[in-house]
Amino acid sequence: MSKDGLHSVTNQIFIAMIAGLIVGIALHFAIPEAKFLKVYVVDGAFGLIGALFIAGLKMLVVPVVFVSLVCGVASLSDIKSVGRIGGVSILFYLGTTALAITIAVLLATIVSPGEGMKTSQKAGEIMVKEAPAFVQVIINMVPKNPFAALSKGEMLQIIVFAIVFGISLTLAAEKGKKVAELFTSANEVVMKMVIIIMKIAPYGVFCLLAKTFSELGLDVIMPLAKYFFTVVAALLIHFAVVYGLMIWVFTGLNPVFFYKKMKAPQLFAFSTASSNATIPVNLENAESRLGASNKVASFTIPLGATINMDGTAIMQGVATVFLANVYAVELGLGGYVAIILTATLASIGTAGVPGVGLIMLALVLKQVGVPVEGIALIVGVDRLLDMMRTAVNVTGDAAITCVVANYENALDKDCYNDPDAGEIKA
Repeated sequence: MSKDGLHSVTNQIFIAMIAGLIVGIALHFAIPEAKFLKVYVVDGAFGLIGALFIAGLKMLVVPVVFVSLVCGVASLSDIKSVGRIGGVSILFYLGTTALAITIAVLLATIVSPGEGMKTSQKAGEIMVKEAPAFVQVIINMVPKNPFAALSKGEMLQIIVFAIVFGISLTLAAEKGKKVAELFTSANEVVMKMVIIIMKIAPYGVFCLLAKTFSELGLDVIMPLAKYFFTVVAALLIHFAVVYGLMIWVFTGLNPVFFYKKMKAPQLFAFSTASSNATIPVNLENAESRLGASNKVASFTIPLGATINMDGTAIMQGVATVFLANVYAVELGLGGYVAIILTATLASIGTAGVPGVGLIMLALVLKQVGVPVEGIALIVGVDRLLDMMRTAVNVTGDAAITCVVANYENALDKDCYNDPDAGEIKA
C-alpha cells in the first residue's frame, strides 16, 4: 500500500473501530464505580455523536437510491435489460439466502446448541407483528403517493418509482435527456455528500462502538456461548467461502481483491447494524472501488439491502435448532426443510417490515412448532450478532452486484484489480 494509503479514511475507520471496542469494554467495567461515565460520556457525548452520525447516513439513503437508480435506468439503451438485471439479481439473492440457512442448519445440527441446557430464565411473552401476506407485499411495492414513499423511506416503493421514472426518461427521447442530465449532475452531488460523511465516519464509528460495548458484558454472552459462536461460525463460513467462490466462479476474478475493497462498507455495517444506512457507502464503493457500472449497482445494492437476508437467515437457522433443543422439540428432516423454505421465502415476504429479523424468526418457529416465546432467551446476545450479520448482508449485496455486472458486461475489471482505485484519502 502506498504511503497515502496508510492514511486512507478506510484505515482510519478500522483504527476507530478497534479503539471503540477497547474503550467500550473498559467503560463497561468502570461504569459501576463511576456513574457519571454512563450519564455524561456514554449516553451523553458518545450517544449524541453516534446518533448524529447515523442520522447523517440515513439522510443520504433516499436521495442516493432514488437519484442513482434513475440515472442507472435512464442510461440503459435496452429497456428489457431492466427486467433481466432484476430477475438475475433476485435469483442470486434467493439462492444465497437458501444456501446461508442450509449452512446454518447443518452446522447447528452438528454442534447442537441448547441440547441439555438448564436455564432458570423463563421465556417471556414476545409481541411480534404478523408479516403481511406475500400478495400484499407485491401490491405495496407500487407507491400510491411517490412523495410519501420518499418521505417515509419505503425502499421497495422508491425502487419501483425510480425504475418507472428512469424508463420514462428514456422513452421521452430528446426531452427526457434534459431531465436525465439534471439527474446525472445531482448524482455527482449526492456522491460528494457520501464522501463528506465517510470523512467524518471515524468519529461516528468510534462513538457507536464505544457506547455499544460499554453496555455489553461477558455475563450476557457466556450463558449462550454455544449458540453465539455457532452463529458466528456459520456467518464466517458463508462470508469467506460462499461469497469468495461466487466471485471466483462467476467473474473469474480474485476474491482477495473483493474482500480488501469491502472493508469500508463492512465497518459501516458493523458499527451501524443497518443495511439501509450502509447503502450510500456500499453503492459508492461498488462503483468506484469494485468497478460495477452505475446502471447495475444502483439497482442491485438498494434491492439487496431490502431483500437480501443471508446473515439474518443464518441466525434464524441456528436459533430455531437451538430453541428446538431447549424445548425438546423434534424437528426431523421435514422440519429442517421447512426451516430452509420458510426463511428463504420470508426474506422477501417481510421485506421493508420493521423488526424484520424477529418477524422472520417467529414465522420459522411457528412453522416447525417451536414456542415463539423462546425468542426472549436469545435477545440478550442479538445486538452483537446483528452487527455481524449486517456486515455479512452488505458483503453479499456487493458480491452479487459484481456477479450481475459481469453478466451484463458492466464490470470494469481494471478498476476491480487496481488496489488504489476509488480510495478516499483523508
